[in-house]
Amino acid sequence: MDIKKIEKFIDRQKVSFICSVDDDNYPNVKAMLKPRKRNGIKEFNFSTNTSSMRVSQYINNPNAAVYFYHKGLVKYTGVMLKGKMEVLTDVETKNMIWKMGDTIYYKNGVTNPDYCVLKFTAQSGRYYCDLKQKALKLSNLK
Repeated sequence: MDIKKIEKFIDRQKVSFICSVDDDNYPNVKAMLKPRKRNGIKEFNFSTNTSSMRVSQYINNPNAAVYFYHKGLVKYTGVMLKGKMEVLTDVETKNMIWKMGDTIYYKNGVTNPDYCVLKFTAQSGRYYCDLKQKALKLSNLK
């Protein structure tokens, strides 16, 4: 699979799934809106609440996975990426992905202490389509 096709596939998805590890070492999955910003298939930025359970899990253990999928009538396509998740609270990063409508969730705007950015950096991945799987080589990608 061509990386550009995977990027276009990811961009078309409205929902993504992020995975964290809890204090008992079990995986936790959460549906999220699509990433606010993407840099290839290696870096993704999500908007979330600083007070969320997921944020504390990533602070304690940055191991993470992100999954994108689409189920058509007969075709199922999925991309799973494994890597590390950072919790970023600096204003410059928060401004980078801020959208006008975000004040609905964060009344104080971009400086709201309960607003942060989750930055996922992929280290490896897998692509699935038409009953075939393929490992994604991310080491050479920027």
